[in-house]
Amino acid sequence: MPETTQIPQRIASVMGFDFGTRRIGISIGQRLIGSATALSPIKARDGVPDWEQLEKVIEEWQPDAFVTGLPLNMDGTPSEMSRRAAKFARRLEGRFHRPSYTHDERLTSYEAKRQVMEESGYQNFGDYSVDGLAACLILESWMSEHPKAGENE
Repeated sequence: MPETTQIPQRIASVMGFDFGTRRIGISIGQRLIGSATALSPIKARDGVPDWEQLEKVIEEWQPDAFVTGLPLNMDGTPSEMSRRAAKFARRLEGRFHRPSYTHDERLTSYEAKRQVMEESGYQNFGDYSVDGLAACLILESWMSEHPKAGENE
């Protein structure tokens, strides 16, 4: 379910989310350089975030838009989790009045776990670093599909 929407060039700073039922990974990225940095995840209760805590993060980083990973089934069909992630993305837009996009995130959590294991040998995936890394991978993938033109272009 790739996006065909043209993303406005004014969107420079983007906040990415790896939606989960217990934790939501967060990253912040800049479209001009196409790179993202992991932030501390926020806790969720059955997929409902601590909206007050999330508001503080958004106020601190002031992103122009949001990107939420959409965990589709391997055949590209929606899953229950992808429906919940899409609902979260819509709520972000409604609450914070910024554009909110979704992006196919199949295998990003597996890739994040692989990277953590490769870099540190650490295998306790309850570690928050996996959530933030997955959010970075989602956001960087989205930014590579929607690059921001440079000032001289």
